[in-house]
Amino acid sequence: MRAENQAAMVERIVKAADRLFYHQGIRAIGVDTVAAEAGISKRTLYNYFPSKDDLIVAYLSSRFRPIQPSDAAPAEQLLKRFDQLEAMFEARDYRGCPFVNAVAELGSPKHPINKIALAFKEQRRVWYRTLLEQLGVAEPDGLATQIMLLSEGAITAALVRGDPGMARAARDAVRTLLIAAGVQISPKTDVHRLSRNRTASNVRPKRKQVAAN
Repeated sequence: MRAENQAAMVERIVKAADRLFYHQGIRAIGVDTVAAEAGISKRTLYNYFPSKDDLIVAYLSSRFRPIQPSDAAPAEQLLKRFDQLEAMFEARDYRGCPFVNAVAELGSPKHPINKIALAFKEQRRVWYRTLLEQLGVAEPDGLATQIMLLSEGAITAALVRGDPGMARAARDAVRTLLIAAGVQISPKTDVHRLSRNRTASNVRPKRKQVAAN
């Protein structure tokens, strides 16, 4: 099989795994179900992914994407990140962070997905730190960790409470931290926040409450 055909088949299988693993859970889905979703035989799937663990790693690796670069001011990028989180939370098919879900489901600290999840989260934290360094704050590393914790908390709270507005609450907390660190927040950034809130409150559909386990 030609290389491009092999790459297309790998992508097809991983996309099928993504749909099933993310929405139904990794443990709940067997390799045979992924093969059926991809429209191939189980034997064909094993030609590309010798084990389910290999498929899980490929699934999470495909979601390991960097935050896209922006020409916006650093403070605006930091706050806009939480607007993006709110939009993500509003999606009807949102099921939480796939990396956290995978670690929680599989449970073994020796599983390779733990390193992938840690690398993904650290990449986010370093992105925050780089922007804070550009802003000249006194302790960018510590503040980056605090912002990351607010982001992670918003992800969890939005899922458990069924309330995308948790991202706005976290955004306000980040804004407070930035001001306390001596960062000047431009009126343009605040106008964006207020406009976003008014729009979201008018059009956002109410999501069902999700019971905590």
